[in-house]
Amino acid sequence: MAVRLILQSDWNKALRHNEGHAWVSCKTVADQDSESGACPSVQGELISHGVSNDGVPYVVGSEGFSVEQITKNSVVISHYDQGITTKFFAPQTIFSDIHSKSIISLDVSPAGALAVSAGMDGLLRIWETDTGIIRRELSGHLGDVNCCSFFPSGLVVLSGGSDLQLKIWSVEDGSCPVTLRGHTAGILGIAIVDKGKNVVSCSRDGSARLWDCGTATCLGVLHQGNSPINACAVGVAHQSVNLEVPDIIPSDREVETGDKLLLLACENGVFLGIGLQSRKETFCVEHDTAFNCCQFLSKTLVAAGSQDGKIFIVDIRDPRNSVKIYHKCNSSILCLYKHKDGILAGCGDGTCFYLNLNTEALEVLTGADLDPINAVCVRNNTITTACRDKLIRVYNH
Repeated sequence: MAVRLILQSDWNKALRHNEGHAWVSCKTVADQDSESGACPSVQGELISHGVSNDGVPYVVGSEGFSVEQITKNSVVISHYDQGITTKFFAPQTIFSDIHSKSIISLDVSPAGALAVSAGMDGLLRIWETDTGIIRRELSGHLGDVNCCSFFPSGLVVLSGGSDLQLKIWSVEDGSCPVTLRGHTAGILGIAIVDKGKNVVSCSRDGSARLWDCGTATCLGVLHQGNSPINACAVGVAHQSVNLEVPDIIPSDREVETGDKLLLLACENGVFLGIGLQSRKETFCVEHDTAFNCCQFLSKTLVAAGSQDGKIFIVDIRDPRNSVKIYHKCNSSILCLYKHKDGILAGCGDGTCFYLNLNTEALEVLTGADLDPINAVCVRNNTITTACRDKLIRVYNH
């Protein structure tokens, strides 16, 4: 069974002063899944014995916990009896005024200077990542905006809402020149194909659709099921992967779809891979609980996060025999993002962690206190998270 260290969410503030205390515990991930509900653990404290001139606290641990290294915004903690060491990061910056309610979706522009976020306050906003200053209000959706993303140019934003609409926005003036309609239930996920002449959406209506932005038309239904599709992703597949051949000649409005694979994370516990041009299934992974999110890690590896806290890694060259499952969290995996040699995961209990797929080591981003992490994004080793507590946290990693 996996063992993990858990640290008080505001540890860096708690240890800033002499005699400051922060709790720390060591738990097995599977304990909370047991029928008894018992969760045996080792409980301890970190205690500050003053602060250096550079603002770094002198910290010791109790109950077998040891502080190996500490800075203003990171700490490495070990428990030798349990054989585990974990590095924890505190946020460098917190933005509290961009939204007034839970933040549902977040993306950062390719250059990293701007971000777009959507909240349950009904607002879709573009803001500066350095200052949090709001640059644009994107008004036009009738209801919650469930997903938002920059186009590769960084000059255009795509959004999807509970009002069944996809909208394309100008970052420069906030105008909405294109609205895409066709879904019969709320839109839950979006993906941009190549440079953005085509986009993909998925919905509560069980469908995934391919759209032409230039003519504002639906080029086809890529998949139609009986279960909501919670998330989608599009990426280039390795040339050895058989994406199948389409039964009909693709529209000339389809651009750069031939080598793309579409990933679908479904509420009924199905994780699908579909040839974007062929509309044909290339793999199917089934699970007992919903898949909430999906992500490309490379041209050969893809990932999905489940409601019961598991991350599925699939080698699409041999999907039947290559599925690896990592269970590092007792709460639902709500979002995933490729990072360095592994993957970032945001969870329903406020945990956000980086899993190194080579070593299986965890590094944890702290700050959220039991509030779900709904979105995570990485640009230039800067990680930005969006949380139900309406805070946007920025980390250097």
